[in-house]
Amino acid sequence: MHVELAFGKTGLGVELPAGYNYQLLEAKSAQALPDADAALEAALNNPIGTLPLRELARGKKTAAISVCDITRPVPNRLVLPHVLRELAAGGIEIDQVLVLIATGLHRPATEAEMREIVGPELYGKLRVENHHAKVLSEHRALGSTASGIPVYIDERFMAADLHITLGFIEPHLMLGYSGGRKLIAPGLAAQETIKVIHSPKFMRDARAIEGSIADNPLHRELQEIARMAGHHFMIDVSLTRDRRVAGVFAGHAEQAHAQGVEFVSKTMLELIEHPVDAVITTSAGYPLDLTFYQTVKGITAAQHIVKPGGRILVFSECAEGAGAPEFQEMMKRFASDKSFMDHIGGAPVTVDQWQLEKLALVTAQKQVIFYTPGLPAEFDATLWGPRLATPAEAIDGRSVCARPRGQRRTRSTSACCLASWLPSGN
Repeated sequence: MHVELAFGKTGLGVELPAGYNYQLLEAKSAQALPDADAALEAALNNPIGTLPLRELARGKKTAAISVCDITRPVPNRLVLPHVLRELAAGGIEIDQVLVLIATGLHRPATEAEMREIVGPELYGKLRVENHHAKVLSEHRALGSTASGIPVYIDERFMAADLHITLGFIEPHLMLGYSGGRKLIAPGLAAQETIKVIHSPKFMRDARAIEGSIADNPLHRELQEIARMAGHHFMIDVSLTRDRRVAGVFAGHAEQAHAQGVEFVSKTMLELIEHPVDAVITTSAGYPLDLTFYQTVKGITAAQHIVKPGGRILVFSECAEGAGAPEFQEMMKRFASDKSFMDHIGGAPVTVDQWQLEKLALVTAQKQVIFYTPGLPAEFDATLWGPRLATPAEAIDGRSVCARPRGQRRTRSTSACCLASWLPSGN
């Protein structure tokens, strides 16, 4: 059986060995909109729960727009021209607009990436700058949330008269769904805020997972932070598997996001009748598999359809290696998931520990196998699972498959291609 996996920029074809029952599980794909530009124009003219953007812009002098970094496939070059036209119609011209790359604690975007993010037609005409989470002086203190989280948001965003976010909605490993409030925190927050919202208090909460939003405590905290910052208007899209626009949700930050989440949940999530012994998955290809840090998301999504003790084989290019320096240091330092979890249990929260914590929660219950060719060999000894050298070796059913036990109905929240391994005759 031949399967094409989302891998890097070009994809990867693999041949699955005979002798097993396979179920190819792909996240459902909503239909692409026949005219995305028309849909964007309509959404901006008739926003959800608030006035049109041009009306919000009237009487204001400046606007700040928060956009995702290169690790998110948001079609900003399609959306931004519509937003800029609406702002201009309301009296805010392009030279009074700032686009902030909502890096959170990711590395800054390069000049080439900025050009890709906003599009070559706008780059050079539009002021585009990186957020710097580690420079507290570049943030405005807004007080604390009701639960005591200190809130610091990028001063450049706060100084603008109108606060806008552009994003997209998909399942998210700890926040339920991406988009909306996430473009403010962690996107534009200082590390003093980010460390708290990524602390074990939230990372180990059973409700802080993919597809969970109604009772997700982290979702509620980020909504509160966004209200404190003044989240005036959002435009989020949903994407098809080939990353065309399937839906546009614009307007009130919470109401529009809620409608987007409902759309994605109904049209793009898939169900599987019972958990399986093993899953082959990816991190959805470029730009989502640039680093091992991002690869963790493909693993956590797959865990929901694998039995305890089952196996997850992840294909991820990792063209940029492991990730940020802090993440690299932690990967090298801890030879087992248990030693890592024991360490962070009583230590202050450090940058990027949350991603390894989410991985450790999976590896404690399932075996994870890696095909990550871009990850340097120096990480092999502390990878918490075997890394295989070739796609053929990684796909060898003898090392990946096991017998199934039990049945239950499980929701898959991964947007990646999932090939589930089930032994013959069961």
